[in-house]
Amino acid sequence: MFSGLAWIILCFELGAFLIVYPWMDGWDHNMFANWREGWNVVWLSPWFRGAVSGIGTVNLIIALVELFRYLRYWLFE
Repeated sequence: MFSGLAWIILCFELGAFLIVYPWMDGWDHNMFANWREGWNVVWLSPWFRGAVSGIGTVNLIIALVELFRYLRYWLFE
């Protein structure tokens, strides 16, 4: 019961973080931004940021699907 809720909360929080954080100032100043020479160009690319945000969107969708499954199980069965 509680593990299902923990999974939903984890997916939701991770998804929200991955959608928002790539577009904030902190994204430019972390360990991975200067990991290798030339990586900074990829890291700061809008395409890469959009891909990370897309993964966050998938996580939010997973959280919503799991929430509806969880509610359907507890309310109708």
